[in-house]
Amino acid sequence: MPSRSSLANIGHGKKLLDAGFQTLWNSGYAAAGVRDIVAAADARPGSFTNHFASKEAFAGEVLDRYFAYVSGLVEAALAQDGTPPIGRLRRYLDVITSKLEAHDWARGCMIGNLSLETAVHSEPLRLQLVAIFERWRQPFAACIAEGQATGDITRAFEAEDLADFLLSSWQGAMLRMKVERSPAPLERFKKIIFSTVFAKETTP
Repeated sequence: MPSRSSLANIGHGKKLLDAGFQTLWNSGYAAAGVRDIVAAADARPGSFTNHFASKEAFAGEVLDRYFAYVSGLVEAALAQDGTPPIGRLRRYLDVITSKLEAHDWARGCMIGNLSLETAVHSEPLRLQLVAIFERWRQPFAACIAEGQATGDITRAFEAEDLADFLLSSWQGAMLRMKVERSPAPLERFKKIIFSTVFAKETTP
């Protein structure tokens, strides 16, 4: 059984992660200083280095936590509950749209935000993001392949490529959303993709 001091240590680390999760999401990687994270966690000065080797390592743990959260949303939205694959893909995008609306179209996706900020400056975070995108697209590829098997989604492209296109294009739409502070880019993207790429396949 962990000692009381060990449990306290774990608790302090969780408080820092909780605070850092919000700080990185709201302020971005460059603007979020270690002092800001420690202050937001109401932790003692110096406590950060007791838990994390660097701000880079800390951001890596925050990314893992965020991707676990996103993976839960993906699993729920794409669950095989009788809804056709195209409907499940739309359900995921609609769920994300509602969460973006809750933050007035200003916050976006942490994975996309950190990809823009850190990929050039941090090789460990860049490689972590590569692995995240690879894992992220897998359930979408499986859903798309299911739709291709029934003729509901075009078979002109591999399911993995379509899944990658979906995620990459959605990230771009969210970037425009943040610039415009409007859901218009998201709705435009959904309208076009479900009228073209994810429209029911027709035979000549």
